Amino acid sequence: MGNRMSWAWGTGIFLLGALALPAARSNESARLATDSVAIHRTETPPVIDGKLDDPVWQQATSFDEFLTFKPDFGKPTSEPTCVRVAYDRKNIYFAFECSDSEPAKIKAAMAKRDGIDMDDWIGVVLDTFGDSQGGYLFEVNPLGVQLDGMINADGNGDASFDTVWQSKGLIHNGGYSVEVAVPFKSLRYPFRKKITMKLLFSRYIGRKSEQTSFPQLNPEGGAIMSQSQRIELSDIQFERPLEFLPAVTFNQTSVHGGGALKSLGGKADFSLTGKLGLTSNLTLDAAYNPDFSQVEADAGQMDVNLRYSIYYSEKRPFFLEGMENFSFATAMEQNTVGAVAYTRTIVDPLLGLKLTGKIGTRDVLSGIFALDEFPGDLAAEEGDGERAGREAAFTILRYKRQMSQDNYIGGFFTQRGFAGDRNSVGGVDGRWRLNQTSFLEYSALGSASRDGRSGRNEPGHYLGLRYNFSNRHWNVDLGFFDLSEDFRIDTGYVTRTGITQLPLFVMYSAFPKSKLFQRIDTFWWSYHLKDKPSDLFETYNHLVLRLNMPHQSQVRFDAILGNEVFASQRFSLSGWRVRGYTQIAKQLYLEGSYRRSDRVFYDEAAPFQGHGNTADLFLLFQPFDRLSASLGLSYYDIFRSSDRQKVYDYTIWRGRTTFQVNRHLFFRAILEYNNYWKKINADLLASFTYIPGTVIYAGYGSAFEKVKWSNEDREYFPGDDYLQTKRSFFFKASYLWRF
Repeated sequence: MGNRMSWAWGTGIFLLGALALPAARSNESARLATDSVAIHRTETPPVIDGKLDDPVWQQATSFDEFLTFKPDFGKPTSEPTCVRVAYDRKNIYFAFECSDSEPAKIKAAMAKRDGIDMDDWIGVVLDTFGDSQGGYLFEVNPLGVQLDGMINADGNGDASFDTVWQSKGLIHNGGYSVEVAVPFKSLRYPFRKKITMKLLFSRYIGRKSEQTSFPQLNPEGGAIMSQSQRIELSDIQFERPLEFLPAVTFNQTSVHGGGALKSLGGKADFSLTGKLGLTSNLTLDAAYNPDFSQVEADAGQMDVNLRYSIYYSEKRPFFLEGMENFSFATAMEQNTVGAVAYTRTIVDPLLGLKLTGKIGTRDVLSGIFALDEFPGDLAAEEGDGERAGREAAFTILRYKRQMSQDNYIGGFFTQRGFAGDRNSVGGVDGRWRLNQTSFLEYSALGSASRDGRSGRNEPGHYLGLRYNFSNRHWNVDLGFFDLSEDFRIDTGYVTRTGITQLPLFVMYSAFPKSKLFQRIDTFWWSYHLKDKPSDLFETYNHLVLRLNMPHQSQVRFDAILGNEVFASQRFSLSGWRVRGYTQIAKQLYLEGSYRRSDRVFYDEAAPFQGHGNTADLFLLFQPFDRLSASLGLSYYDIFRSSDRQKVYDYTIWRGRTTFQVNRHLFFRAILEYNNYWKKINADLLASFTYIPGTVIYAGYGSAFEKVKWSNEDREYFPGDDYLQTKRSFFFKASYLWRF
């Protein structure tokens, strides 16, 4: 009965999408009627030095009608901005003149690449296909430090993508200026004599919490990318991308054993990655023994009393390009399916292949194949001779057919196989814009899992539906999700199965005429679900008042009323929270939160109702633009509600100091203390990044634990002093050959 009802929902989704299509096409027709702007073509490129004195800028196409879209939209900007655009056969160029009546208050730091989120910045989104589905993001702070990434149709960005481009910024008495050059070789685009693209410019002024744009962005105008400016370019020279990236890594590790710190020896490794542009919009990446090493360890997180595994973001270069194509519809925050393609499940690949891009102008094709050595190595450590030394094979395929505006239909196929075990997943998803203020999304996946030893097969399903409405004052997000107990995605990230869920988000925004409060948000974030194994219902309701102010400041108050089903029992989650952040001064940023609530002790055999406190604090101090120091605190405790006895408390202190010599070179020290595990980690890193791919890293790490060695018992016991139990040295160098 449950499966029949689920597939009926899926059929209804397709019917609603078909009804919405005529309206979406009509809206796009109106959009196509807007005039395109022919961008100035130059034969003399500018010198990228931040000085807007090149002759080309006198003739370049200019845009200066910026208006606000945060905290409110359509208002005059507090500071003027003018952008000039030109191009030649190989590059597109941008010049930003950002006036500022108080240049001494411009927020800018000499930071590592992608590290400018706390600064003032300017940005451009370039939709190279002109299809409103998304685009390349390029941001630069007033000192020329770069951030790049990808933007989807709704304007949500992912800064994990890196490519090669130039930028330079200068602060002067009237504000600051920035020059940017983006090679067409770094982009995917349709190769035609005449190309229509789209542009969207933005500027952020941190001390005023003001973000402006050209063209104007209207919350009732549809997806953000559909409101961008159409431009025309012609006679671009197609240079087939061909890249080789050799890399060498060396690790030397020592661990404490038998009462002494003993070296495990050094390990050197070589890898080679190649990239080939099959067409101007389709790229093939291949890697043998790819360098998937992480230069810096993930920041410590609470790792006890967890119902599901911690999600870590992908940082490894091979996977990052084109990963935006693997996102799927109905990806609401409350959705327990976090990703269909979660590439950190591929731990230690021997071989990697990746295909990303478009066939034609509307068909998006993406694929990943990898052989992972980690499962076989783990089996060897555990004494499983049958599976030792074998690789797990990963296959992830994604297809999207892009339609008018931000509409699309798509499909997924993923498979992971290891020593007779196999998990296969296939399904469809899509998005239909009903009108300029609302859209509908759907997703449906089926899984088949086979145990190689028992031969048992377990089918499963996932179904999702999402409706969104938004305008200036209201934002409504409504969903429906159904997951069977046996649904699995071994290539993805799933926190919970065996549920039927109704998530809901309703927010109302007010814009008072006040110098203190720029925007006031009140919202209800909730989900209501049935836990299939226990046949019990649970509900979670989060009521929030959020006050947005200048100086990148926000204060919010939360009331929580909810419960959770675990091990066939219902537990309370009710409580309250207060949190906030502010740029106190140009050199000082502070954020923090405190929460007191009921909670669950996740023990399948003996769970119990608990309550406790959670606190977080983060302080960033930048005495001058090349030096930054931060201190972070995370605290969590749990008490047994029946007798009010503390079960445990967990504290992590993390300090980080960075000296940025210039845009390419920095030195960093990290010290982290974990009171639960009685452990201290100390890490030193020197990093040089000339361009993405051409890098040198050298790092040293140590771990100290409160243990002592007993010669009599020949084992370790808890101690009063810290003992260095591990140390390691790490070196990595790679060079990008670009032809």
